[in-house]
Amino acid sequence: MNQPLLAWSGDFVLDETTMDETHREFVDLLNRVAASSEDELLASLDTFIEHTVEHFGAEERWMQEIAFPPLHCHQGEHANVLEVIREVRKRVADGQVQLAKTLSEAIAEWFPQHAGSMDAVLAMYMKQLGYVPGADNSAALAAVGAAAAAAPTCARGGDGCDHNHEAPLASAEAACSHGAPAK
Repeated sequence: MNQPLLAWSGDFVLDETTMDETHREFVDLLNRVAASSEDELLASLDTFIEHTVEHFGAEERWMQEIAFPPLHCHQGEHANVLEVIREVRKRVADGQVQLAKTLSEAIAEWFPQHAGSMDAVLAMYMKQLGYVPGADNSAALAAVGAAAAAAPTCARGGDGCDHNHEAPLASAEAACSHGAPAK
């Protein structure tokens, strides 16, 4: 039996059941694309794209619900990956089937870094809030709302403003220091 392009690893486990199950399916579907014959390739890509849209959409909904600070960075990386996958799908349909292998290899290189950094931070943040996907999260969301209400509302440089507006920007830039597969 052939080795999978990306073998599931305990390093991918984030101790958040829904994310872990979704990530395992993502890896399985990526391996299916990589192993597909030319006749199966478009169907495998379509299944992978459908899963990835749902996978990324779920994470983005969770991030919005919990007011996850690096939401836009994480969301931007998802958008970049989906853009590349969709473009490759179009080109494969036009006969450039070798691009599916290149895509699979790039995603297999990207995913461990993404899961081990951006998704790991998201899972940790959700755990700290007590947020569990699919559960009654009213208490966790109430805490998020209370924290937002207590946050400073001053304008940058306004009278009486004594907190550092630059610190959150620096943190967001640090969180966005790595990217999606090159286009």
